[in-house]
Amino acid sequence: MEYKYQAKNNAGQIVEGIIDAPSQDSAISILHNKQLVVLSLILFKKDVFSKDLNQVLSRTTNKDIVVFTRQLSTLIEADMPLAEGLRTLAQQTEKPGLKKIVMDVASAVEGGSSLSVAMAAHPKVFTAFYIKLVQAGEITGKLESSLSYLADYLEHSQSINSKITGALIYPAFVVSAMIIVGLIMGIYVLPQLLSVFKDWGVDLPLSTRILMAGTAFLNDYIFYILAILVIAGFLLTRFLRSPQGKVWRDNLLVNMPGLGSVVRNLYLARMAESLSTLIKSGISILDAIHITSELVGNENYRKIMLDAEENVRSGGSISEILSQHKEMPPMFSSMVAIGERTGKLDYMLEYVSKFYKSESDTAIGSITQLIEPILVLVLGLAVAILVASILLPIYSLVGSAG
Repeated sequence: MEYKYQAKNNAGQIVEGIIDAPSQDSAISILHNKQLVVLSLILFKKDVFSKDLNQVLSRTTNKDIVVFTRQLSTLIEADMPLAEGLRTLAQQTEKPGLKKIVMDVASAVEGGSSLSVAMAAHPKVFTAFYIKLVQAGEITGKLESSLSYLADYLEHSQSINSKITGALIYPAFVVSAMIIVGLIMGIYVLPQLLSVFKDWGVDLPLSTRILMAGTAFLNDYIFYILAILVIAGFLLTRFLRSPQGKVWRDNLLVNMPGLGSVVRNLYLARMAESLSTLIKSGISILDAIHITSELVGNENYRKIMLDAEENVRSGGSISEILSQHKEMPPMFSSMVAIGERTGKLDYMLEYVSKFYKSESDTAIGSITQLIEPILVLVLGLAVAILVASILLPIYSLVGSAG
């Protein structure tokens, strides 16, 4: 929700603006963190025609944040004042949405707020992981190093996501095309062609009879089938958004033949890298574990990390909990245990992260090479069945006539 505010800054000047926050209390808290005294705060309602269409359509992407982060790191390293650097980046940013956010952050910094607090006002763009690393950089005086690492981290995450997306787009396109062509054939072409076979008085092959029955069923119940698919899609979406649905989806992803090991390795690499980075940055172990649980993106691993957090809070260790779960490979648990005993947990986690990254990269390359021949085989089989179902009755008729 957006709130229109009027406030007084440290210089005694009256400032006005619009702030995006989940609630009125959150909006007041954010303004207080910006060293502003709130004079008035009202819910700001936009009508449909007052919205900036460019801002709605130009959504901030991970690539935009990578570029922004790396450029900001460079400007800070060049000793440019932080607020001036932010305004410089805002001016050269093409996307209106990101430009507005960067300008808001610059205004907050000029008002005396720290960079991490100013960015925390925009949780949809800057994650808790991002904010914590920026905060650690501010505390240690190495903000440019933290931003540079963040850019590398986000860039690598984007690279992995692009590889997976690229590997899945081709088969998704081919399968979708097959379904569309199959529906068109089943509704408009095959009924007229197959109806001729009924009057020939020959024994039809099993594949032809199955094709005729399937085509007749599709044409007789097409609207019912579409209605069932729409309702099933709606119910499936609602289920996947529920806690039980998220667990089921995550289990499915991890246990998929072929891709399951890739997904599991990516989760493990993300856990290890995030936890290692946060610990190296000086974040407390409990905060580091909690933030990692929110970053991993898998309900099962999230619960494991939350259990580990509770165990550490009670005086236990992380490795105790990891070793109790089958989702965690023995090597991961053992390396964490060694790191805890030697006081080098961050370095051990960094090694684990590199190992699972390498494993996932190799597996993604192998799967990409296997997808194309498998799809060709499936397409060839589908075409062979279709052609055989149509040609075999013709050969039977010619044979009986001869």
